[in-house]
Amino acid sequence: MKNLYFVKWIVVILFLGAACQSPESNKDKNVEKSPSADAGEKRQGPISLVIHGGAGTIKRENISPEQDSAYRAKLTEALEAGYAVLENGEPASKAVIAAIQIMEESPLFNAGRGSVFTSAGTNEMDAAIMKGESRDAGAVAGLTKVKSPISAALAVMENSPHVMMTGPGAEQFAKEQGLEIVDPSYFFIQNRYDALQRVKQKETENGTAAALAAFPDSKFGTVGCVALDKQGNIAAGTSTGGMTNKKYGRVGDVPIIGAGTYADNETCGVSATGHGEYFIRSVVAYDIAAKMKYNGMSLKEAADKVVMDELVDFGGEGGIIALDKAGNITMPFNSNGMFRGYKNSSDIAKVFIYKDEKE
Repeated sequence: MKNLYFVKWIVVILFLGAACQSPESNKDKNVEKSPSADAGEKRQGPISLVIHGGAGTIKRENISPEQDSAYRAKLTEALEAGYAVLENGEPASKAVIAAIQIMEESPLFNAGRGSVFTSAGTNEMDAAIMKGESRDAGAVAGLTKVKSPISAALAVMENSPHVMMTGPGAEQFAKEQGLEIVDPSYFFIQNRYDALQRVKQKETENGTAAALAAFPDSKFGTVGCVALDKQGNIAAGTSTGGMTNKKYGRVGDVPIIGAGTYADNETCGVSATGHGEYFIRSVVAYDIAAKMKYNGMSLKEAADKVVMDELVDFGGEGGIIALDKAGNITMPFNSNGMFRGYKNSSDIAKVFIYKDEKE
């Protein structure tokens, strides 16, 4: 009994000694770091940016050396503008805006200032943007006076409870947000107007189907950007003047979230260009993300399956740009060419136009 009594006292003494030990003496002994300890630290991952300036019947023999140089210079400018934003540590959505606005301000592309004409002889523009971390999105359609349609889409996403606004209502909202409003004449480009006259003449002579067949590029043209920022967030945006000779308030795939524009951090970001009616019915942008999420496909496998197989079988023409959360990039298209380019952490800006160019 005496021995048992002695052991009990030893245990009590050891316990009291441990309890009185200084917290400082234990602070480095197998203590797990609090999850909140790094809350203020920012992820510094790879950054990537990919753009397009539209797809279509783009062949070397149809583009002069001067035009070729002009397109490449403007694509490079857009890439550099967007990439500089990412390098600065700013959000992917801001990089998307910077890149797209360069192309919207150029008459070379069917967006913003270079937009094609409707059957009524006006310019009506659509745009959309989406953030992959929250899947917040903003879209506008039928704009005629907002200088930068993509900025209007951003305002809808950030400053309204809505996803899409159209026509005069969208323009009123843009004005209230302090966006630049211009006279519609700002969008008048002579060669775009001449293209409308050629299509309308063919339509009068042989009907709408014949006009589309004679001028295949009249039915599509767009600019877009997808970006991955240092925090691992993806954003995608697209802007367009739509289809030459389009009728009665027609809206294409660009502002339809999941058709022409989509972003989800868990899968990818996508911006499309092509014959919008087919991209809407095929839900092209979301379909690529869904194949990655549910079928376990890689970005390239999913994009090629949709653009090069399913869309072709359905009769749709065009292409997409996309990137995933690792910064992988793909730019498939089933048309003769697509203005496109990318820049990432290990490359200078690279731009391409024709189908036979090695990426």
